[in-house]
Amino acid sequence: MIPWLEGDDPFPPLAAALKLPNGLLAAGADLSPARLLDAYRRGIFPWYAEGEPVLWWSPDPRMVLIPSELKISRSLAKTLRNRDYEIRFDSAFDAVMLGCASRGGAHANAGGGATDTWITDAMRTAYQGLHELGYAHSAETWIGGELAGGLYGVAIGRMFYGESMFTRVRDASKVAMVHLVRRLERQGCGMIDCQMHTTHLASLGARAIPRTEFSLRLRELVDYAVMPTKWNSPEAGCDVAA
Repeated sequence: MIPWLEGDDPFPPLAAALKLPNGLLAAGADLSPARLLDAYRRGIFPWYAEGEPVLWWSPDPRMVLIPSELKISRSLAKTLRNRDYEIRFDSAFDAVMLGCASRGGAHANAGGGATDTWITDAMRTAYQGLHELGYAHSAETWIGGELAGGLYGVAIGRMFYGESMFTRVRDASKVAMVHLVRRLERQGCGMIDCQMHTTHLASLGARAIPRTEFSLRLRELVDYAVMPTKWNSPEAGCDVAA
């Protein structure tokens, strides 16, 4: 059994999360900015299907990407060098969420096999609220003036929590991810939460670590005094080496 959260009820300790399904911790509460930020600070994220109550997760092990461990394949490096795209940050946040939702939302916890959209109107509204507060961000690949792919997530302190990505053109989401990782590295980000294993993220250097280790690193990174702000800036082309 998992607890039902009402109002300001605190989250249970992460050790109380179920093993099957992996990481299910609690249900209930809401998607207010305060509740979401508290969840992320503790290493918890929401994921649930349309018609279900809000479900809160903290899987073990946890998939993470250390920015300095980013891997770029030869084929991706070639795409990056072509420079026929433009990278933008926070220029079309809701469009990125819609792009993720339209393909079933490639949430890491779904293991790449989800067919039902979990990015509901309520989720879009909640993360748009975090975006307006300067916590939620999108990285976007634009080709010929059209949004070709991207991803969105949440930044707190020196942590970034990836939520979902989509692509309409081959490698467009990977291109956005590479630029995001490089930007985060310049900003001093110590870890990117990828939630659970996908081959897509593993190919970029993400790896699984025990939840206890994730929690320890998280506590060191989220308390840095980093002012939340929007990242409205274009980056044309790329100088990323393989």
